[in-house]
Amino acid sequence: MKNILLKTSTILYLFFTTLGFAQDKGVSSIVLLDAFYAKIKSQKNPQIIDARGPEEFALNHIEGALNFNLKSENYEKSVAALNPSQPVFIYSIAAYRSGLLSTELIKKGFSEVYILEGGIAAWIGGGKPFYSNLKSKLSLPEYKKIIAENEYVLVDIGSKYCATCKTVKPILENLRTQYGEKLKIVQIELEESPQVIADLKTVKVFPTLILYQNGKIVFKNDGLGDLKNNVDVALASK
Repeated sequence: MKNILLKTSTILYLFFTTLGFAQDKGVSSIVLLDAFYAKIKSQKNPQIIDARGPEEFALNHIEGALNFNLKSENYEKSVAALNPSQPVFIYSIAAYRSGLLSTELIKKGFSEVYILEGGIAAWIGGGKPFYSNLKSKLSLPEYKKIIAENEYVLVDIGSKYCATCKTVKPILENLRTQYGEKLKIVQIELEESPQVIADLKTVKVFPTLILYQNGKIVFKNDGLGDLKNNVDVALASK
């Protein structure tokens, strides 16, 4: 009986020691937009970090965000200005720069770090408030007019700073050559038309590809997917 109690005590000691060690290291999580937004709203002075480059940040960002990443000249100074005992909220275009920064903050002793899944695309695409220094090149009424006036419309929504978005361009050129006037292709970039992306309230990630037929959605890709094949199948079956 004594041996059993000793073993039980040892197991409990190891469990709580391990748990305490994990808590001391802090927690980093990738969260969806609604949870990310709710956590920010629960903070009196939320610590929001835009981990994109300064050019991207200047064009649009979450209101109240600070701008720096691991390559910033003022990196150490920016980190020192944060409170490690309070949650930190990070976003970028995707999760790469956010993930790198999150890992470093956890190493420096920050207790809670949250990364926004989908980055700035999810935030603006979800209709959350944001700062922009320009007026959208394309408005929602203009967007709807294009959809209504063309039988087939393929919409490419992305950013010039998005690596995956760049791989879409040659595929679009291929489709444009293949289908000609039968397929209307519309390209919308965050840096030119942020408000229409916000007004659509359907974008979760860059790139987002949407094919319409007679004003109705045939398919919507959250990410590149097999775009060429999807378009070929959709148009061949009509």
